[in-house]
Amino acid sequence: MAGASGASAAPGGCPVRAAHQALARPGRRRGKELENAIFEATLDQLTSGGYARLTMEGVAGAARTGKAALYRRWASKDELVIDALDATLPRPYDTPDLGAARDELLQLIETFTVAVTSRVGAALHALMAEIDQEQAEVFKGFIEDRVIGPTTATILEILRRGAERGDVRPGAATPLVADVIPAMLLYQAKIRGFQDLAPEFATRLVDEVLQPMIRA
Repeated sequence: MAGASGASAAPGGCPVRAAHQALARPGRRRGKELENAIFEATLDQLTSGGYARLTMEGVAGAARTGKAALYRRWASKDELVIDALDATLPRPYDTPDLGAARDELLQLIETFTVAVTSRVGAALHALMAEIDQEQAEVFKGFIEDRVIGPTTATILEILRRGAERGDVRPGAATPLVADVIPAMLLYQAKIRGFQDLAPEFATRLVDEVLQPMIRA
C-alpha cells in the first residue's frame, strides 16, 4: 500500500502536532506535510463518525485538498485507514536496552497504553467495533502484522537479553510467555475498555503477572 513507509512527521517531530500545523497553514501542501494532514483528517473522521461514515471526499475536505490527491496514493478508504493507523501507532521494536528486563517491559507497555488511550486508540476501537466480517479480516491482518507480531518479537528479545544478563530465568523466552502482554492489552480493549485503564496498569501487569513468570 502506498504511503505506509516513512509516514511519520519529520525526524524529531510529533506527527499529530505536525498535522495540526499543516491543517492550519494556508497555501498548497505537498509530500509529508500533505500526508500528515490527510492522516489527521482520517483519524478525526474515524473518531467522530466511525468507519461507515468515513469517505474519501470527507477526508479530502477536512484535509483541505482534492479527492484526486487521495486516490493518487490510496485506491480505497481501507488502504487510507490502514496507513493512517500505521503512521500513528508506536513501534514496539523501538524499545531500547535499558539494562533490566522489568524496565524494558514497563516502557513497552506504557508506550502502548499511552497510544491506545489517545485519539488513535479511540479511532482503532471505533473501527473494530463496527466493521463487517469481510472488512474485519483485512484490519485484523493489519493488527497482527503491525502490532501483535512485532510486539511479541520485541518481548522475546527483551526476555532473551534478560536471560543473558541474569534477571530473567533461562527458558522464560517462549512465544506463550510473550503472548501475555498482547493478550492482556486486547482483553482491556475488547472487554474492559481503555477509558477505564488505571494509571498503574503497566506496573501491575509487569509486577503481578510477568515478573512471577520470568524472574530468575
